[in-house]
Amino acid sequence: MHEEYMRMALAQAEEAMREDEVPVGAVIVHQERLIAAAHNQREQLQDPTAHAEMIAITQAAHALGSWRLEGCTLYVTLEPCPMCAGAIVLARLPLLVYGAADPKAGAVESLYRLLSDTRLNHRVQVVSGVLGRECGALLTRFFQQKRQNPRGPT
Repeated sequence: MHEEYMRMALAQAEEAMREDEVPVGAVIVHQERLIAAAHNQREQLQDPTAHAEMIAITQAAHALGSWRLEGCTLYVTLEPCPMCAGAIVLARLPLLVYGAADPKAGAVESLYRLLSDTRLNHRVQVVSGVLGRECGALLTRFFQQKRQNPRGPT
């Protein structure tokens, strides 16, 4: 089941890549129903907070009519950064499933462990590495292309 939803997140990441955005995608599922799907849009929106997770969390809150995303699962292709990890805690998401680890900015397991910090009022279960190879390969391909053609896709 996790792989099916992660493939949906990967499709969002591929859309981001087509838009010359860092290819990160996210989906949120509530009771086995997709309620949010998003990808990075920082360049398009010129908004440093327009990460896939942040956009998906906003969509899910609107879909449920509540900022509390209880009973939801967030699937994201890359380990969340500190900003997104904080939003996950604040949204009361019970479960995060992510693909590739982020050794430079990961705030779930790589650099920080915000989602399991006992000093916070909410903790999140985490499943990591789901389709991790595919998620990481997409990011690697994007940055290789960026180094070869800094202006983006043709």
